[in-house]
Amino acid sequence: MLSHARALTVARLGLAAALALAVVLPLPGAQAQQLASRELPDVADVVDKVIDAVVYISTTARVETKQGPIPQLPPGSPFEEFFEEFFKKHGGEGGGNGFDPHRQRRQTSLGSGFVVDPSGVIVTNNHVVEGADEIFVTLNDSTRLKAELVGRDNKIDLAVLKVKPEKPLKAVKLGDSDKLRLGEWVIAIGNPFGLGGTVTLGIVSARNRDISSGPYDNFIQTDAAINRGNSGGPLFNLKGDVIGINTAIISPSGGSIGIGFAVPAATAAPVIDQLRSFGETRRGWIGVRIQQVSDEIAERLGLTKANGALVAGLTDGGPAEKAGLKSGDVIVKFDGHEVKEMRDLPRVVAATPIGKAVDIVFLRNGKEQTTKVTVERLEEAEKQASTTKPSPQQQQPAAARPGQVLGLDLAPLTDDLRKRFRIKETVKGVVITAVDRDSSASEKGIQAGQVLVEVEQQPVGTLADVQRRLEAVKKDGRKSVLLLVANAEGEPRFVVVAVR
Repeated sequence: MLSHARALTVARLGLAAALALAVVLPLPGAQAQQLASRELPDVADVVDKVIDAVVYISTTARVETKQGPIPQLPPGSPFEEFFEEFFKKHGGEGGGNGFDPHRQRRQTSLGSGFVVDPSGVIVTNNHVVEGADEIFVTLNDSTRLKAELVGRDNKIDLAVLKVKPEKPLKAVKLGDSDKLRLGEWVIAIGNPFGLGGTVTLGIVSARNRDISSGPYDNFIQTDAAINRGNSGGPLFNLKGDVIGINTAIISPSGGSIGIGFAVPAATAAPVIDQLRSFGETRRGWIGVRIQQVSDEIAERLGLTKANGALVAGLTDGGPAEKAGLKSGDVIVKFDGHEVKEMRDLPRVVAATPIGKAVDIVFLRNGKEQTTKVTVERLEEAEKQASTTKPSPQQQQPAAARPGQVLGLDLAPLTDDLRKRFRIKETVKGVVITAVDRDSSASEKGIQAGQVLVEVEQQPVGTLADVQRRLEAVKKDGRKSVLLLVANAEGEPRFVVVAVR
């Protein structure tokens, strides 16, 4: 009972009470020695060295807001003049007992950034300046300069700005984030909640974090306090090099809870160079759709371990298809770089120079093979994809009675079913019209409206094709089957489903 009361006291009094109890209740000898020998680094010299390169960014943008009408009053009402004057003061645009329905207001936002070139080149987050009509940069000495947007990239949330200072600015350099160690001390400097010149200290809590914000996620996680307004600010090592750009936090309240994320300098450096040189990014592209190799998929593909990037689909006429890659191949090395997991491939491909011919090492039927692929430009492929029109609709035979296998109701992909599920013309296979909620397929996320493209890496176009493939699987005594399914947009993924 006494210990329970003590626990409640600590919880209610908070950190001060917990520290007091820690003094009253001595630590074991070994732990006490470790605590006494651990010293916080002296960061004052580092801060003096770099703080003049940290800037504070404010933006303004005009946004439309819709307002309801002024209350309708009888002609001659004594309140008519009062309401008219009140609503005009609060943004109304005219008489007639009403507002302009498209009234505009100015929206402001704050962020941070840092100087990378004394001539006035500044790096920040894209989300700090996105949609801004005006951008202003305030230096550490309170000098305020208007900034021009040089270029921005929404895939890793970076932007490059340019100001015209009267004298060269203090600049900092990007460090080698690949050499970061877990537990290494780091310093964040920024403009949280508009409080410029704020310095916080923490450690590298984790590396290569995926927070599902984009295709190139490999964030540095830190417990250095990062709050709203720190976005775009630098994360320094104790040498004074920028090893990350503070970008995001996890917080239920909007304030720091010790989980912040920064774009690694190694990821940001080539993008910054491209934005400075061209005003846009020029990423590499090979035209593959990939997914993670799970333990189940590795077993079905005859792999000894679950690593690499599984090719689920290829762009027609893309570099990978020209190089001979096929759906079901597992890429394990690209241009000499190991591909240990799916997320490694997009980053290394994106950083590869356009037009470079590189070796790809991949596994097919459990055997390692090598081919050469010429890297093309991602942005051009995206532009082409957005303007490509689907081919004319092909006539399909009338729908047969759906049959159920693996807990899936299947039917030929007819014109009517394409319209019903809004399936693109380029998608081929057998349409899934319903899914048994108690099936293995349902557990793996297969849904009605998706298309079964392959069974055991063999294309299927009819229910009979599916049944023949499944009979072969059962004859071999296997208890699971490898399926390739695509959504209505044609985005494929491999799924392992239990055979019933």
